[in-house]
Amino acid sequence: MKIDFLLIGQGLAGSALSYRLIKEGCKVMVMDLPHENKSSRVAAGLYNPITGKKMVKTWKGDQLFPVIEPFYEALEKELGVKFLYKKSIYRPFLSIEEQNEWMGYSGEESFRGYFKQIYQTSLFPEVLNPFGGILLSMSGYLDIPVYLDAYRDYLIKLDAYREEKFEESRLEFLSEGIVYEDIHAQGVIYCNGLGAMESKLFPNAPFAPVKGEILDLQQDFVPDEIINRGVFRIPLPNGQLRVGSTYTWHDLDIGPTERAKEEIFEKLDKLIISNEKVLMQHRTGIRPATKDRKPFLGKHPEHSGVYMFNGFGAKGVSLTPYFSWVMADLLLRGKNPEKEVNISRWK
Repeated sequence: MKIDFLLIGQGLAGSALSYRLIKEGCKVMVMDLPHENKSSRVAAGLYNPITGKKMVKTWKGDQLFPVIEPFYEALEKELGVKFLYKKSIYRPFLSIEEQNEWMGYSGEESFRGYFKQIYQTSLFPEVLNPFGGILLSMSGYLDIPVYLDAYRDYLIKLDAYREEKFEESRLEFLSEGIVYEDIHAQGVIYCNGLGAMESKLFPNAPFAPVKGEILDLQQDFVPDEIINRGVFRIPLPNGQLRVGSTYTWHDLDIGPTERAKEEIFEKLDKLIISNEKVLMQHRTGIRPATKDRKPFLGKHPEHSGVYMFNGFGAKGVSLTPYFSWVMADLLLRGKNPEKEVNISRWK
């Protein structure tokens, strides 16, 4: 079978990049084992333009956020399945100084389009916050399992998907590309998250795996908006809430922990006035983050047919629509990604 590119992994990275390539007229094959691909499927899917404790515009926000919703909306139309939920995010202020700072930002051109309104008192009486907050736009969440399952079905119909384990030892390098079993391709692209750490082609890749845990709850306060400060609180179509997330670089065991559950509950109790809290589900995943928190895009320094599109960490929903376009530019037009995300920055 002759194809253009073999992609390893059908998580957020592999799905976005393969779709870009297909739309560019390429023939691809995506190889994946869904039951092993847990980091994408467990993620909450939140995309949020104002992030962190200091509530700053997310890295490369002006490039990323205009692309996110149109990309997933096009996929929804293509696949005939809904998985994008555009929702405002309410972020409470922690001090009067923070409120004043954002009142100042409201007049700046660089922040226009990212928020709907600034409140000097709390938007919701159930939110424990005397300083008001900001209601963000260009935000929401992706139902990642629904998205990945629908896209896998799309690939199957195109004869562009194989459910099998990739064995790197079977990869052969030729002057005109690579061979893997019956597949002849121009190149192979590692989109397989932390699975790339097992590659002998990318030894000592500077991944910094991060464990995250999230809870699905029933609670008596369910607004349409996402509330995010300390923890995020996402209203789901079934009336439940998705709450999280924890971040740890040390406790990388597979299962959920009581410690993480209590941490999320404690933060939630500081945010929301509510006595009712019924735990429905507790999930955990290991995110393929990197040491500098920037993704890896680019070509192997020695093997011309080997590439990596990986390391998107907890922000894969936000990052992959834009960077899949950047990666397609490298694969099809020879345009190298900027140094900040290029794997050449890592020796």
